Amino acid sequence: MTPFMHSVQDRLDGEPAPAVATVPSAPGPIPAATDTQVIVRSLAEQLVSEANAVLRDRGEVIRLDDEVGPGGLTFTLGYRDRSARVQTAMSGRTALVRLVVDGRDDDQPRQLSSEDELQALVLSLIAD
Repeated sequence: MTPFMHSVQDRLDGEPAPAVATVPSAPGPIPAATDTQVIVRSLAEQLVSEANAVLRDRGEVIRLDDEVGPGGLTFTLGYRDRSARVQTAMSGRTALVRLVVDGRDDDQPRQLSSEDELQALVLSLIAD
């Protein structure tokens, strides 16, 4: 098992989820924002696969859904009744990366502080 798979098992065994570190979102160049989105999305696929290898025996798995449309790239992670969306919205020459977590209202758009925080995000979705 990978270290992340052990973290998923620890979460199922009652360990609290780590806090997800975020920073305020700010508009940036489209190429940099889309590159970040692709890197984070690729890592999400890997983490979901690892988590689901552990979760599958419990009957429910994490969903990973993509949404591509005019002016944006989005993927959503879902587990049971919880979800989190990582969205890159493009307008003109800039893009805004934004994290939207069900049940959390942020006054201003926020994003993961780094792609490493995706592990904490996935673990936070797994129910107690």
